[in-house]
Amino acid sequence: MQMMVPTRRFAVVLVLLLVVLLGVLRDASAKGGEFTGDYPKLSGIIIPGFASTQLRAWSILDCPYSPLDFNPLDLVWLDTTKLLSAVNCWLKCMTLDPYNQTDNPECKSRPDSGLSAITELDPGYITGPLSSVWKEWVKWCIEFGIEANSIIAAPYDWRLSPSKLEERDLYFHKLKLTFETALKLRGGPSLVLAHSLGNNVFRYFLEWLKLEIPPKQYIKWLDEHIHAYFAVGSPFLGATQTVKATLSGETFGLPVSEGTARSMFSSFGSSLWMMPFSKYCRADNKYWKHFSGGTRKDHHIHQCDEQEFRSNYSGWPTNLINIEIPSIRGLEAYPSVSEVAHNNFSSIECGLPTQLSFSAREISDGTFFKAIEDYDPESKRLLHLLEKSYHGDPVLNPLTPWDRPPIKNIFCIYGIDSKTEVGYYFAPSGKPYPDNWIITDVIYEIEGSLFSRSGNLVEGNPGPTSGDETVPYHSLSWCKNWLGPKVNITRAPQSEHDGSDIQVELNVEHQDEADIVPNMTRSPRVKYITYYEDSESIPGRKTAVWELDKANHRNIVRSPVLMREVWLQMWHDTRPDATLKFVTKAKRGPLRDEDCYWDYGKARCAWPEYCEYRYNFGDVHLGQSCRIKNSPTYLLSHYV
Repeated sequence: MQMMVPTRRFAVVLVLLLVVLLGVLRDASAKGGEFTGDYPKLSGIIIPGFASTQLRAWSILDCPYSPLDFNPLDLVWLDTTKLLSAVNCWLKCMTLDPYNQTDNPECKSRPDSGLSAITELDPGYITGPLSSVWKEWVKWCIEFGIEANSIIAAPYDWRLSPSKLEERDLYFHKLKLTFETALKLRGGPSLVLAHSLGNNVFRYFLEWLKLEIPPKQYIKWLDEHIHAYFAVGSPFLGATQTVKATLSGETFGLPVSEGTARSMFSSFGSSLWMMPFSKYCRADNKYWKHFSGGTRKDHHIHQCDEQEFRSNYSGWPTNLINIEIPSIRGLEAYPSVSEVAHNNFSSIECGLPTQLSFSAREISDGTFFKAIEDYDPESKRLLHLLEKSYHGDPVLNPLTPWDRPPIKNIFCIYGIDSKTEVGYYFAPSGKPYPDNWIITDVIYEIEGSLFSRSGNLVEGNPGPTSGDETVPYHSLSWCKNWLGPKVNITRAPQSEHDGSDIQVELNVEHQDEADIVPNMTRSPRVKYITYYEDSESIPGRKTAVWELDKANHRNIVRSPVLMREVWLQMWHDTRPDATLKFVTKAKRGPLRDEDCYWDYGKARCAWPEYCEYRYNFGDVHLGQSCRIKNSPTYLLSHYV
């Protein structure tokens, strides 16, 4: 009996110590302690881009002359069958009131929820692969054993302006709850993966959050809930194609006319969210509305540096819009089709039009729309939307340059070296709205030069390379300003490689507000990925920029290269035994069965260190039977 008392006391003390230790660990993980790298605790929150969320009908709409009607929860965006058979009904469910952003009285649509809302826009045997967005990404996560509740989609109505997203759908409140729920569910912070317009949405959320959380708790909340931010194809300074969609229409491959596409796009509150703007102009802080009761009247919408007026094109490669203004005003500038038919010598043809050019600043501050409002009925509505939903937004004027978000780890990823539109020439068509403007010429950036559609060289200030076919390089690369004064640059092939074609420059000097370009060779037959990595300028913060050769803006989220690199970086960051700040680039071996292939020259599977021949029933060629030898965990151990 005397020997059992110390043993019992020791057991009680041990239990108490375990309870205290578990409490400390629980507090550290759930109440803001430093994330220790426990891989299963991470969550991934996906914010899709423009037109990358399914919209479903929330009305009953009978469509005359068509066997297909719209019923509640029917797919609107994107149902190509109904688009082809009942285009007028489909447009009623898609368009919004251009002034107050309300639904059409006959039909309303709302965004779908869950991962299914962003994986395939138009599910089907043929249309599914053509409209796939994040499906491959989810498949990749499943292959590597990611839990079902750790990947969370944050779909939204991409037609709305940022303030309307919160006013109508409480989207930013829901997004905040999504981060907090993920932390409670998984015990760790989240990775944010945003594509295209989704980055603008996330930026607005970070500013909105400042008004919801006490200032002293803001950085703490971000550190607790967000481990890393992957900005994919972000139009940091806007996109020139938005101007084309506003003036002449952009069909995006849909079977509709450009005029129909223009009238639909212009009704969206988000039509101005990606308008190009100057990197030299910023807006006043709008928070005075919340602290002064909105009594101050003399605030300035735009404040531009002197460099804006000393340099050409607002820092862009060229003027974005060159437009011929008709010699007459008002409705007479747009005769009806019958009038044109009866009078071939219209006043538009006889008059001498005026050629005007507009820079990015003149587009974003409304100067351009004011200049053409007498000739285009759409301009007044766009001006109203610009003033109300952007310049007058109480949280943020989105048409201003980004600063680096106060997030621990930021990875800016985009494609380069593709032919990208950077400027347009418009002229009156002589037709009524919405077909009253035609594009007479286009300016492209390609291989560090500016060319017109006809192939002529155009004067301007081109960047060292071009963009991703949709967003110009100048806008995509703005995040290079977030890099510090010393940057490590690595260029490696995108495909699997053994490290023989790696080029590295360490501690390259980087001037503030200046681009940084590597002095490296490039094989014309190889697609490279160039990494700019800085981990010294801000203590406890990491910033990196990845440039992927020939990566298309719309398809980059389906790129196996991007998925591989994000996966390796995520794996590296969550390992407590990682020795480097960034994942090594020395080698890229196969990670999945799809990476293995048959080497006909050696009559064996390529990469014998990683791949082996393993036939499964149903394989139709040798390469399909080449499969990974080892488990993903073993393969990933090389990148710690």
